[in-house]
Amino acid sequence: MAAPRPHPGSGSGGSVKTAKAGRQTARAPESTWQGAGISTFKDHFSAGSAGYAAHRPTYPEALVAFLAEIAPGRDLALDCACGTGQLSVPLAGRFARVVATDASAAQIAEASDHPSVTYRTAPAEGSGLPDACADLVTVAQAAHWLDLPAFYTEVRRVAKPRGIVALITYGVLHVEGEAEGVVQDFYGRVLGPHWPPERRHVEEGYRGLPFPFAEIMTPPLAIEAALSLDELVGYVGTWSALREARRATGSDPLSAFREALARVWGEPATRRDIRWPLSLRVGRV
Repeated sequence: MAAPRPHPGSGSGGSVKTAKAGRQTARAPESTWQGAGISTFKDHFSAGSAGYAAHRPTYPEALVAFLAEIAPGRDLALDCACGTGQLSVPLAGRFARVVATDASAAQIAEASDHPSVTYRTAPAEGSGLPDACADLVTVAQAAHWLDLPAFYTEVRRVAKPRGIVALITYGVLHVEGEAEGVVQDFYGRVLGPHWPPERRHVEEGYRGLPFPFAEIMTPPLAIEAALSLDELVGYVGTWSALREARRATGSDPLSAFREALARVWGEPATRRDIRWPLSLRVGRV
């Protein structure tokens, strides 16, 4: 199945699978792992890393440009809980070097290569980087899984003076036309009981999370893409609640979702506009 294509003019699109030659998966020094919150790592995504790489959307250029503009420099960005590189690779277009970490070795193994991005299997709470080295520290679509006090301690350690920290999330997508109702019903009614409790932080745009930094106002931003029927179903297939629903019920609700979506979609190859509004908590360290 092809990866989602960017919406014209959006500066965003789907993840791209690339060769994995030269992948660095260096483990952070043992001392950085001790007490760093790794025991609380909730691994919802390793089992579906290939699907995550193929179907999760990447972040828009406008987001990266904003973060680069307010950072004290553009030498190094640290992208924590990076998944398969959905933000790491766009950051490399603005920063000389990106270090991207994830506690899941399976996610790192599927990450998209870029000559300026170094991937490491390490928790967000213990990057293994030197003190005061990063102009920007990001965590996208993952802050709700972290040991935040430990993560914020790591941010203060690795960030340069006046460095930037950014928590980034997107909630439920919006689809043009009648497909919107099908998607919202599946998200809320069918999968509602199966979302992990941390999901509420995503739905609240991270406003309820502690954020002990001098906060910076952010512009309205969104991920936009144009997806076919199967590409949208592929994205929905990466949801953690779907895996829990399969485990709890012994059946796969994705098949019924695809049938309901197909009834209102039209030609399956038709691309429909999809939009994920972004929510950000951005601060200066």
